[in-house]
Amino acid sequence: MKSVSLRLALASTSFLALASSAFAVDGQDLLGKINKYYEKSGATVTAAEVTVEDTTVTMKGVTFKASGAEAKPQTIGDVTFEGVEEDDSGNYTVETITFPDVNTVDGKSTFVASGLTLSGVYISGTPDDTSLDTLAPFQSATASAISVSEDGKEVFSLASMEATSAVREDESGVDYEWKATGLKVDLSNNPDPKQKETIEKLGLQTLEGDLDIKGSWQAEKGTSAVEALTVDFKNVGKLNVSFSISGLTLDLIKKMEEMSKDMNDPAKKDAAGMQMMGLAQQLTFDNAEIRFDDASITQRALDYAGSQQGVSGKDFAQSLKAMAPMMVAQLNMPDLQNAISAAVTAYLDDPKSFTISAKPSAPVAFPMIMGAAMGAPNTLPQVLGVTVSANQ
Repeated sequence: MKSVSLRLALASTSFLALASSAFAVDGQDLLGKINKYYEKSGATVTAAEVTVEDTTVTMKGVTFKASGAEAKPQTIGDVTFEGVEEDDSGNYTVETITFPDVNTVDGKSTFVASGLTLSGVYISGTPDDTSLDTLAPFQSATASAISVSEDGKEVFSLASMEATSAVREDESGVDYEWKATGLKVDLSNNPDPKQKETIEKLGLQTLEGDLDIKGSWQAEKGTSAVEALTVDFKNVGKLNVSFSISGLTLDLIKKMEEMSKDMNDPAKKDAAGMQMMGLAQQLTFDNAEIRFDDASITQRALDYAGSQQGVSGKDFAQSLKAMAPMMVAQLNMPDLQNAISAAVTAYLDDPKSFTISAKPSAPVAFPMIMGAAMGAPNTLPQVLGVTVSANQ
């Protein structure tokens, strides 16, 4: 009985060892699949050494080279892939990819980034894969801090950054968001004396705020929408941009990716450019809006501009209101000029918000927009359903 048990134990151990070997993650194959993804743009990823331990793949000495003969390889360092799994179709999923901290110096400029990770990563096994997963290749991307310095002084920084993307449960589309918090921009060291004076008078030596982008893609009609692109700076104001276009289907995305690869080939560039224009004819414009909510920058701008003319900010605003109808009349857009003049007057009297919207009654094909822009640009506001308003 002991002998039989021993043989069974040895057989089981051998089977498990063989099974482990058979289903072990292939690090070189993973690197190859990553390069197939970048193959569309002509970029390449190399690694000096690839090691595998259970479901963790470590690529040491990683370098990245963008497309183009003049592009130089960029050293990334050691990259760790944790929770790596391969399905029956050769696609990989990775729980977390951790990148080394970045500290690069280029002349007098220094770029620093830390806490760089990707989570919920999908790596396709086939280069022509156009499934929804390829439009959301990761669930989240984060950075704990990013900064840029010039001559040892920090001129740009982010406290944190996070991007998320997700395929909807019913696979009807993809939703995504990109957030940057604690954004700081130092403009105090502008070398141009005139520009530096303007920055100081407007109180823009340091900009502090946040950036948020929310968008989606809907599969059936290929509708790509940016619901909100918001830049909010303290003591300046909040700018919000939104727009939507349709026709950007998976098939069109695949064709445009193929054309973008040819754009890097001098012999095919011109033909690819013409084909890209042809593909753009499948797109339609749905709507767009630009809105600015003031947070005191308008009054400071009026005061400064007025001081350059030897008048007060209030008097300068009155002169702008008087000139607005004449300036708008030069645009030869009778359907819109009265609305613009009224909105400018209302905003200058009480700066709160200013909005420009384009909402046609029905989606407008891009060829129609281009034709109007070239043949009769004054008809564009009517074609796109443009409206202008203030303080609403």
